[in-house]
Amino acid sequence: MKKKVIAAGHICLDITPVFPGKNTASLGDILSPGKLVNVGQADVHTGGSVANTGLAMKFFGADVSLMGKIGDDPFGEIVHNILKAHGAEQGLLVSEGESTSYTVVLAVPGIDRMFLHNPGANHTFHAEDIPQKELEKAALFHFGYPPLVKSMYENDGAELLKMMKRAKECSAATSLDFAAIEPGSEADGADWGSILEKVIPYVDFLVPSVEELCYMLDRDRLLQWQERAEGRDITEILDIEKDVKPLADQCMELGAKILLIKCGAPGIYYQTASRQILEKIGKKLELDVSLWADLCGFEKSYVPDRVRSGTGAGDTSIAAFLTAVLEGYSPEMSMHLAAAAGASCVAAYDALSGLKPFAELEQRIRGGWAKNK
Repeated sequence: MKKKVIAAGHICLDITPVFPGKNTASLGDILSPGKLVNVGQADVHTGGSVANTGLAMKFFGADVSLMGKIGDDPFGEIVHNILKAHGAEQGLLVSEGESTSYTVVLAVPGIDRMFLHNPGANHTFHAEDIPQKELEKAALFHFGYPPLVKSMYENDGAELLKMMKRAKECSAATSLDFAAIEPGSEADGADWGSILEKVIPYVDFLVPSVEELCYMLDRDRLLQWQERAEGRDITEILDIEKDVKPLADQCMELGAKILLIKCGAPGIYYQTASRQILEKIGKKLELDVSLWADLCGFEKSYVPDRVRSGTGAGDTSIAAFLTAVLEGYSPEMSMHLAAAAGASCVAAYDALSGLKPFAELEQRIRGGWAKNK
């Protein structure tokens, strides 16, 4: 019998206009005032952590329940119908009078993605929206994107802390992912250092991106990275030992147990705590802590067949990793599968269409799938 999973948090509708043509050096070459830009048919799919990570875990074979909040509007109906097609709509909450979150994803070839986002009903998601009886059955509770869920960062993260504590009290393993914080937004005003200090001790799998984590813990360091990057993607210029590991060490000092830091196209940094600390992971996960203790390394990404959009690549990488852990894969193969899922994801415009089953990914990995240098 498969272990049960809850994937909760932020959910939205992603609308991605397809930009035809070759790579573009500057956004201004495509988007400028008064200019008519011909694009292809829009790619419309669910987005956000609940849909991206939750549905990807379901695709990989996990027994997962999706829990998010939508509005009673046309976008909400589309989200509901998409999840229903996957047999995963039962956990959706419909909030009357609220709008459904949506994101316009600008994936211009040659330029990093940009997002126009409305958080919608996500802002009113609370710990009580997770049924106690479902938590008691879950071996893993994954929550995604607290920076896009107002209830989770206001009051110094009290609701986020409450939710993670509830999951731990039910002996479930807990997992937490983040999202980019818009400078000047309400989320930007939260004391994320304080929130992480309180919440991380109740998180078993901490899986942020390197930019998100640095923004929350050390903004001066992030500014230095941006200066060094000179307009390029920050992950292209990072040194793992000098730039990424200090952030990881800071998380470990705060009580992190198994940490994955997504570093974009280059790959994923990972670090785990001692066996004694890993013993605190939710018992229902049945993790072999002797295999997972005291690990540290960098999993380079695989060379993708093509690159259409990075939308959801981080979420699906985490989905593959968590599913592999649930199924008892070794740490090494769990990391390989995480990287393989990310490389598969970027071959499509949405988060799910490019994914391949574990058996196919494993075959390609064992067959010598080339890694990025």
